[in-house]
Amino acid sequence: MKVEIWSDVMCPFCYIGKRRFEQALQNFDHQNEVEIEWKSFQLNPAMVTRPGVHIDEYLAEAKGISLERAQQMNDYVTKMAAEAGLTYNFDKAIVANSFRAHRYSHLAKSHGLGVQAEEQLFKAYFTDGKNTDDINTLVELGTELGLDADEVKQSLEGNAFAEDVKRDIAEAQYLGVQGVPFFVFNRKYAVSGAQATEAFEQTLQKSFTEWRAENPAPKFEVIEGESCGPEGNC
Repeated sequence: MKVEIWSDVMCPFCYIGKRRFEQALQNFDHQNEVEIEWKSFQLNPAMVTRPGVHIDEYLAEAKGISLERAQQMNDYVTKMAAEAGLTYNFDKAIVANSFRAHRYSHLAKSHGLGVQAEEQLFKAYFTDGKNTDDINTLVELGTELGLDADEVKQSLEGNAFAEDVKRDIAEAQYLGVQGVPFFVFNRKYAVSGAQATEAFEQTLQKSFTEWRAENPAPKFEVIEGESCGPEGNC
């Protein structure tokens, strides 16, 4: 069964939604039969990376609200993140366009490390205060994943994986995605936003039940012989 997740690196609810979904998946009996694919989405494609601007100032400017209101919003989401076991350090966060980070994510995905890259990017942005639009930062993250530093650098200095990002965004528009995180289960059901863990559990179970009915597990004619069972029971 496949779950596709559209998200943006700079979206605070995406990291929270990721944790809640992971908790639901951990509680799911058939988690090993679930394939996860992260997809790109940009909340603000025109954003200019501005390391010297505080995230509260950016939010106030972007939404046309007061600085006090922006601080309240970030305080609220920080508490929400803490409840999910995450640490948000908005005082360290760097305002950064996410397009290059999405390209890095696709590079990692091409090596089978897409899920790990998403966790890296969220932590880098919200917890560690790293510039996720900076090539050197992304090279550092790539080497932590075991990627070749030269490959990461050359890919990001050029236009590699740019079309992949644009394709994900176009696909989201086609599906009518209005915001992220957006979780799609077997292209039949969707969960929008950082819903409660129970919502993910229910959707996982419903989707898997229908998927299993359409894709039954293989059955074998077994010829029994001497063997060992789980936990070394022989």
